Amino acid sequence: MEGAQPSKTFSAAAKLSRRVDLRGKYRFVPAFRIFQGLGWMDFFAATGVESVLVTAALAAGAVILDIYASPVEARLKADGSPVTLADERAEAIILPLLAPFGLPVVAEEAVAGGQVPEAGRAFFLVDPLDGTKEFLSGNGEFTVNIALIEAGKPVLGVVYAPALGVIYAGARRGQVVQHQVTSWEEITVAPVPARLRVIGSRSHSSDAEQAFVRRLPVGEFLAAGSSLKFCRLAEGGADFYPRLGRTMEWDIAAGHAVLAAAGGSVKTLDGADMVYGKPGFENPAFVATTGFDWNGL
Repeated sequence: MEGAQPSKTFSAAAKLSRRVDLRGKYRFVPAFRIFQGLGWMDFFAATGVESVLVTAALAAGAVILDIYASPVEARLKADGSPVTLADERAEAIILPLLAPFGLPVVAEEAVAGGQVPEAGRAFFLVDPLDGTKEFLSGNGEFTVNIALIEAGKPVLGVVYAPALGVIYAGARRGQVVQHQVTSWEEITVAPVPARLRVIGSRSHSSDAEQAFVRRLPVGEFLAAGSSLKFCRLAEGGADFYPRLGRTMEWDIAAGHAVLAAAGGSVKTLDGADMVYGKPGFENPAFVATTGFDWNGL
């Protein structure tokens, strides 16, 4: 694969990062004081938080693509999952951009290194490179995930697939060219079909998940990597995504937020809403849908 020279790509990321600096405007106003008593839409408008998350994702994606264009080596973390230089450099780009909000940031590589903040009522969840296996295989289906959590719910999410040139923010999908969003369009979930389009992981599918969906009226099986599975549901390209294996909160929160904004939902197998800020940040098994009651099928 051909890519930009490292110096050019890092320069592009730096330019993106410099566009957003809340510290001047809100230097003496902690973030919780800004949105205290406001609705979330007012908070987004007042702080430009969605723009910050989009800028952070684009900047991280620029660094990731630079590394993606070269031979990549991975090492295993303590939990057995792979990590690369791209994961670490992307996270290093994102964290300073979120810091001015004054909210805790729970980021995958920082947590792996023992830096585990107290989440609190409002906090950010960051997966700087979701789908490291897809990144290593070269199929392009990896994402940058950034989510804002409040009272256990994902109120805003940004999912960026840099190799595919597409970004999702709330119920919008954007096209990205040369690290710039060139257009946005609204997205929404599809009506429930007679036979479901079931989507699963390209790298983590299990026999248990295949057995789980056999009782459902399935018309088609699809596969995608990373948080793109949630985005496929959100944009009407799939209907049902079960995940029975292990995931962490930073893996799914941004995709969950995008899906919820587009009309879908993520629930545990007992029908409860998926919540965030759990001890250890590990998720139970879950089902993501376009908003219908799958138990009634």
